[in-house]
Amino acid sequence: MPRIIGIDIPANKRLEISMTYLYGIGIHRSKEIIKKLNLNPNMKASELTEEDISKINALLQKEYTLEGDLRRQIQNNIKRLISIHSYRGLRHKLGLPVRGQRTRSNARTRKGKKKTVANKKIAPKG
Repeated sequence: MPRIIGIDIPANKRLEISMTYLYGIGIHRSKEIIKKLNLNPNMKASELTEEDISKINALLQKEYTLEGDLRRQIQNNIKRLISIHSYRGLRHKLGLPVRGQRTRSNARTRKGKKKTVANKKIAPKG
């Protein structure tokens, strides 16, 4: 398994797919990186040479924020929103959807498990 910036990427997958195992790299950014370094996107990650791996590491450390630094940056942004008492910060704090999704019929996983109301009697009609 090739090791890129401290993370083992799967060796048996194509290079552009196995690069997405790094936090902060999706398929689009993976293709962009491979194009910059003139690598073959269809080759397996196990076919990378030590030179290729060092080129990838150098480029990622120089131009992109990934893995632990990116996670830390996102957490700091959320903490900042909470500390300034913004609406988005309040939603993060309560564990509710932040980006305007409805909560009446969806968002069960963010609001918690569904709670049934026991022994609720229906008033007779009439």
